Amino acid sequence: MGNELVSKGVELMIFGMGTVVVFLALLVVATTLMSYIVQRFFPVAEPVATPGTKAAAAEGLANDSLLAVITAAIHQHRQSKKRR
Repeated sequence: MGNELVSKGVELMIFGMGTVVVFLALLVVATTLMSYIVQRFFPVAEPVATPGTKAAAAEGLANDSLLAVITAAIHQHRQSKKRR
């Protein structure tokens, strides 16, 4: 009786785990296929920032602002380490 119960439990466990593995494999295949289809038929065009355009000026401004923020953060960090 106990042996039969354990074998049925193992059989049910293997069936359940197999079902999950097959489902996840199908999910990966479906996701990959959908990604390929979307990229193939609906490509996203990247905006090109040429010198002299507003996008290039905004990008340069963002880089300058970011550089100023990083420099200030490093300076503040070094000053706080000196005080300790």
